[in-house]
Amino acid sequence: MDDLFPPFAPDANEPRPRRFKPVPFRMIAPNMITLMALCLGLTSIRLAFEGKFEPAVIAIVAAAFLDGIDGRVARMLKGTSRFGAELDSLADFVNFGCAPALILYGFALKELRSVGWIVALIFAIAMALRLARFNAMLDDPNRPAWKKDFFVGMPAPAGALTVLLPLYLHFLGLPLERWAAPVVLGYMLCIALLVVSTVPTFSGKTVGKRVPREAVLPIFLVGVAGFGLLISFPFEAMVALSLGYLVTLPIGAAQYRRRARAEARAAASLPAPDDDRDPGSSERDRAVDS
Repeated sequence: MDDLFPPFAPDANEPRPRRFKPVPFRMIAPNMITLMALCLGLTSIRLAFEGKFEPAVIAIVAAAFLDGIDGRVARMLKGTSRFGAELDSLADFVNFGCAPALILYGFALKELRSVGWIVALIFAIAMALRLARFNAMLDDPNRPAWKKDFFVGMPAPAGALTVLLPLYLHFLGLPLERWAAPVVLGYMLCIALLVVSTVPTFSGKTVGKRVPREAVLPIFLVGVAGFGLLISFPFEAMVALSLGYLVTLPIGAAQYRRRARAEARAAASLPAPDDDRDPGSSERDRAVDS
């Protein structure tokens, strides 16, 4: 009877198994920042379940800060990757879609039972749709360069920080009455619609690439003053930032329309391509030249 398990002797001529190349740290660092932001988002959900809404909101704000720097760190270190982009989108869905929806549900919307939960679901799903659309638009080769100054709809971090405005006001002493739950519900629904809308908003990604030399020191002073205000009066500063951002939405839309009209006028002033000319025009031109 033949041996059922004959010994295996590898062929000496077979190529050696492929080894994975080491990954440079510059590719890992941005993803570590993204994972730290994701940990903050998940922790904020736990804090909301425990009724600790103030640290939960602070965790979301910190996650938004980390989300704002991970992409810039990746570009600075030349460590951008498709893996990092997908990880960032998944983290954004948890941090800015699920976490704010669950925090607001535990804070006020639970008083409305199923209706409140439905609006929380709408906000989370709206954030998922917004992130999916953003990823799809990145692969559009025909997108004009000037459109990089604008987002389509409210960006995910801005939507999460703005939707928490009722909590900021509550922390500043605004009493939570029975009428607060319907107001929070309507406000959250409006922010969800802005997230999935096609309203153009300022991106800020191309701002500050080149700073005039005389503006460096004033920018330092303004930055230090703003950071001091945020640390000393966090919720007052968040209320001011949220309201200020909402005020800039129509300004950004007007600026987008103005630049779109300018691009359309520039395209209309260009000469028609040669292919659109009359086929007999070249023969007439040669006859005139002769």
